[in-house]
Amino acid sequence: MLLRIPAVLTATQIDEVNTLLAGAEFVDGRLSAGAAAQRVKRNQELSPHARQVEQLNGIVMTALVNHPTYKSAALPHRVATPFYARYGQGMGYGEHVDDPVMGPGPRYRADIAVTLFLSAPEVYDGGELVVRTEFGDQSVKLPAGDAILYPASSLHRVTEVTSGARLAAVTWVQSLVREPAKRELLYDLHLARERLLQDAPDAPETARIGRVYVNLVRMWAET
Repeated sequence: MLLRIPAVLTATQIDEVNTLLAGAEFVDGRLSAGAAAQRVKRNQELSPHARQVEQLNGIVMTALVNHPTYKSAALPHRVATPFYARYGQGMGYGEHVDDPVMGPGPRYRADIAVTLFLSAPEVYDGGELVVRTEFGDQSVKLPAGDAILYPASSLHRVTEVTSGARLAAVTWVQSLVREPAKRELLYDLHLARERLLQDAPDAPETARIGRVYVNLVRMWAET
């Protein structure tokens, strides 16, 4: 499932995040990459020791984990501290698959990747996130504050930035439901359930769909 999550950050939050990043220390992004990714990764990442990290995470992750679309689509069990990536002119990230298990401390399975766009699309050229799906390559370049959620198991890349600079926050999720197809079915069922709760809250069909949804989550969830 390739899913856009709109308006994760407000305009005020976007300005605050970009101000914090403008005065922060960035390092070579290859320092956080494995041997395979180092060959194709050309970007910069916020230093994990930067004084702005805690404040940035407080803004970005609080907004993301409380967004209703994120919660219902990802069914998060564990979520990673994000990387803040900067792509200047000539930088990009070649085709790769994210590591299956991540974390320097408590380890987590990377089921889902989330890219939160922090730069307005008109301030840089190139820099599209391209995700390979069963329907072909899908190119994504969203407004600042919007996020895209996609399986971490998918081949994906960031095309070369030809002018300007692209800023993004990237994080990963271990979902309660491991399999992408099951998560997609649950998300569709959740949307149907929410519509029934709005349109016919007392109908027997609404209660039946609700029972099916919660019991499928119970059946498929891993903790």
